[in-house]
Amino acid sequence: MLGLCGGLMGMRFAVDGRFQAAAVALLISAFIDGLDGRIARLLRGSTRFGAEFDSLSDFLCFGVAPSFLLYFWALKDGGRYAFLPCIMFTVCMALRLARFNANLDGEHHQPKYASNFFTGVPAPAGAGLALFPLFLGLEAQKLGIDWLYRLTRLPWIPTLTLASTGLLLVSTLPVWSFKNFKVPAQYVLPLMLGTGLYAVVLVADPWAALAAAGVIYVFLLPLSRLSFLRLKKAAEDLQTDEDDIEETPAPSHG
Repeated sequence: MLGLCGGLMGMRFAVDGRFQAAAVALLISAFIDGLDGRIARLLRGSTRFGAEFDSLSDFLCFGVAPSFLLYFWALKDGGRYAFLPCIMFTVCMALRLARFNANLDGEHHQPKYASNFFTGVPAPAGAGLALFPLFLGLEAQKLGIDWLYRLTRLPWIPTLTLASTGLLLVSTLPVWSFKNFKVPAQYVLPLMLGTGLYAVVLVADPWAALAAAGVIYVFLLPLSRLSFLRLKKAAEDLQTDEDDIEETPAPSHG
C-alpha cells in the first residue's frame, strides 16, 4: 500500500512539473517492492491476496506512473500520436504482470534452474529502463549540459524507450531474477565492494547512477539468456544420462 501511494505521489509531482520529486517517489516504491515479499516470507504471512495486491500496486507504480512521467516530461507537446507509446508500455506491463500471476500456481512444476529467471524483464526494471531519458535529463540539467537536457526532452527518445521496454516486458527472454541467486565464494567480496561503491555513487549522484544502471542492465540481458541456455542444456544432458542408465538392462547371471 505504501508503494502504491508512492506511485500516486509520483504522478501528482509530474503534473506539477516536479520531476525530481516524481522520480524519487517511484524509487521509494521500487525499494518497498523489493522488501515486501521478503518481509512477508520472514513473517510467514505470504498469501494469494498479497500477491494479487502486489501486482496491482506494481501495475500503477511501474506501468502507469512511468508513462505518466514521460508524457509530461517530453511527449505532451509531441502531437496527436504522442500518447501511443505510453499506452503501448502500460498495456505491455499489464500483460507481463497478468502472465506472472497466471504462472504462480505452476511455478513449483518448473525445472529447478528456471526458478532463477524471470520470463521477460520484471516490472521495476522495466520502469527503470523506460525512465532512462528522465534520469539522463535530470543529470544533464544538474551538470548544466543544456544540449543533452534538450535532447532528452525530444519526443522520439521517450517513444523509443517506452516501445522497446514494452517489447522486453512481454518477451520470453529469460532474465536473471537474483532472488535465488547464489554467488560463488570467490565473487562475494568483489560483489560486496561493488555494491557498496554503487550505493555511494547513488547517494552522491543518483541520476547518473540510475542512468548507468539502465545501460548496464541492457548489456546483462544477452548474458542472462546465455546463462539460461547453458543451465538448460546441462539439465537436459543429465536427464538423458539418467534415462540411458534406466534403459540399460541388468547383467544376466544365469
